[in-house]
Amino acid sequence: MNIYGVVGYKNAGKTGLMERLVTDITGRGFTVSTLKHAHHTFDVDQPGKDSHRHRVAGAQQVLLASGTRWALMTELRDAPEPPLTDLLAQLDPVELVLVEGYKRDSHAKIEAFRGETGNPLIARDDDTVRAVASDCPLDLDRPVFDLNDTKAIADFILSEVGL
Repeated sequence: MNIYGVVGYKNAGKTGLMERLVTDITGRGFTVSTLKHAHHTFDVDQPGKDSHRHRVAGAQQVLLASGTRWALMTELRDAPEPPLTDLLAQLDPVELVLVEGYKRDSHAKIEAFRGETGNPLIARDDDTVRAVASDCPLDLDRPVFDLNDTKAIADFILSEVGL
């Protein structure tokens, strides 16, 4: 599987870029999966639902299945968060996995950047950031794309991974 990351600080446009990239790249006929890192507690389950009750009762894993989709929830309890490589190993094979977050890992990435946020550029100090998608002009030693030019960004990523 080819892996490519989308990184950036909060409100930089990462999730919107991820959504547009998935739409564009799958529209070209490639299979794509995504993996998103969350820095906060999240819950895909709803209190009162059977699967939530199973989890709260102490189940290590709960697999919820229907005729439309299935989801496997794994409780870490007090175990450490698994590394990206372990999480990627849980995915079915596809042509491209887009990873949102995990900016400290060593895979190639594109940085989403909005000038109005006032955050520093990750790319200045990180060679794994191969390009930047920005809403303002930047002077960098690597490609800078318009944040909304999804086609050009997708072309770049697909070229980078050899698809």
